[in-house]
Amino acid sequence: MNVLVVGCGRLGRRLAEMLDQNGDDVAVIDSDPLNFLQLSDAFSGLTVTGVPMDMKVLQSAGIESCDAVAVVTPDDNLNITVSQIAREFFHVENVVARISDPARENVFKSFGLRSVCHTKMAGDAIFASLTQPWEAKYLTFDTSSMAFHSRRVEPEQVGLDAKHLPCEENEVVLGAVHTNGTVDLCRPGQALPLQEKDQVLFARVVD
Repeated sequence: MNVLVVGCGRLGRRLAEMLDQNGDDVAVIDSDPLNFLQLSDAFSGLTVTGVPMDMKVLQSAGIESCDAVAVVTPDDNLNITVSQIAREFFHVENVVARISDPARENVFKSFGLRSVCHTKMAGDAIFASLTQPWEAKYLTFDTSSMAFHSRRVEPEQVGLDAKHLPCEENEVVLGAVHTNGTVDLCRPGQALPLQEKDQVLFARVVD
């Protein structure tokens, strides 16, 4: 896959290095050439210095042949603008933008753009760590996020069918992790008796 990463801050560098290690062809744009010095020595992609909104800069980074564009600068307004340019002028279908302000998610959505709000994701993760006695993992799909977490089986729950455990709103039971490391998933029409010290897996929509 040919990917353009716009922004070479901490997030942009990590993303570019991950894509590069994955075997993708990567180009990175940033207005400050010093940011490129922080890239790993193993990074084999292209680096382009310039203003991301400049058409010539985007073209020199190969946007016309890109399969995907990730716009991850710290500036929400810049990210919206560059994302629109990538979609409308260069017809890149797979465009994802970083945003800091959760209130702007609807703005991106109104333009048909996909976004990832790191503020919301971090807030949800910290809230879960403070208020829930389990470790939660988050995945974002378009503009919605899901949390996956586990709870240890209480003594009075041993022998019960996992599907019958109480759940929070918008939450479902996925299965159980046993002490030997194996996982059993809940299946329609089949009981899943809980064992002592099992960890029950849950999933829920968080926004």
